Amino acid sequence: MPAGQDSRKGIISWSLYDWGNSAFATTVMGGFFPLFFKAYWSDPANPQASTFYLGSSVSIASIIVALSAPILGAIADKGSLKKRMLFAFAYLGILSTGALWFVRQGNWQLAAVLYILGTVGFSGGNIFYDALLVSVASRKKVDYVSSLGFALGYIGGGLLFLVNVIMFQRPELFGIPDGNTAIRLAFLSVALWWALFSLPLFLFVPEPRTGKREGFSSAVVRGWRQIRETINHIRHLKVVGLFLLAYWFYIDGVDTIIRMSVDYGSSLGFSGGALITALLMVQFIAFPGALLYNLFARKVGIKRAIITAIFAYCMIAVLGYFMKTEAHFFMLAALVGLFQGGIQALSRSFYSRIIPEKRAGEFYGFFNMLGKFAAVLGPFMMGSVTILTGSNRLGILSIILLFLAGGILFARVDQQEGERMAEEYLE
Repeated sequence: MPAGQDSRKGIISWSLYDWGNSAFATTVMGGFFPLFFKAYWSDPANPQASTFYLGSSVSIASIIVALSAPILGAIADKGSLKKRMLFAFAYLGILSTGALWFVRQGNWQLAAVLYILGTVGFSGGNIFYDALLVSVASRKKVDYVSSLGFALGYIGGGLLFLVNVIMFQRPELFGIPDGNTAIRLAFLSVALWWALFSLPLFLFVPEPRTGKREGFSSAVVRGWRQIRETINHIRHLKVVGLFLLAYWFYIDGVDTIIRMSVDYGSSLGFSGGALITALLMVQFIAFPGALLYNLFARKVGIKRAIITAIFAYCMIAVLGYFMKTEAHFFMLAALVGLFQGGIQALSRSFYSRIIPEKRAGEFYGFFNMLGKFAAVLGPFMMGSVTILTGSNRLGILSIILLFLAGGILFARVDQQEGERMAEEYLE
């Protein structure tokens, strides 16, 4: 076992980074940025335009991260660069998030640029954070350590978000003059939280030197060469290719609803407090929901469970079209929380059944890159339909097309044939 692996200090230090950076996903991406963007930085009298601006920003950030993922992954494969690259991306995200405090009312362009940079920092940093897992955990403990990071991220992000929500709803308790100032302070708190809980990783997580450093240009070439090789394998494993196409459609719809729901509720005139409360519901329902949905999959089979979840998201989009009250929004939040963790977790485990075990790392690298392309088509489509029709309701309804396409394609995936081909491939 390499030196430094399975050290309690290293494991906790690595996991605390997830505790810290998850605040960006909860407070910024999911909660306050969409709300504040529409009500403060953009024109609240033109909700259709602000939906288009926000949807475009989300899509641009996703495209940047997805296109750079193979390059960053190639760099991450080389020793002695992971912590440096993680530091660079983490603090790009931290500084961009903190800078939101300084954006004045009406300056939606600067807010959008900082959000894109923050998202790139958050997602790019996670590539190197994941790559450091093998530095702190042996094969024997890797599942436990990975799960610990996930659990601490859920708790850490949720706790700070809860504090931020109380700041927003009861600013007088904190000596804050109003809700707008509370949200701007929330962005600062995320930056500080993220920075503080990144320090243990940089101080105590070892990074073994595993080879000669690779230059940026050669990393670019090697990254794209690896993608081409994986695509060539997928051409022979047609079941894998069909699944990935289906997955790209329906997970894009899932991520669109996650990232655009607060913007949509705000467009319908729901109060900021109700929107944030609903987001908290999703946060704390999703974790047990994923466990319960796993039990459901055991009874009906994993493929039927995924199809059920896709159908449920179609219904969520339809119900969103007819939604009129904040109570309806809470009901939909509960439904999203119930199915969100389930469809993500089951998709990943279904994929493991139809890929060659000896090439799991390579195939999962491609799977993760494809996942980063999620929330590209959906937000742009939702924003475009909204601004073309003048109806936010039609914008949310358009997301059904992604679920229908993904569901139809996934129904054609032959799981047994995929498992057979995976076992026989390159033997």
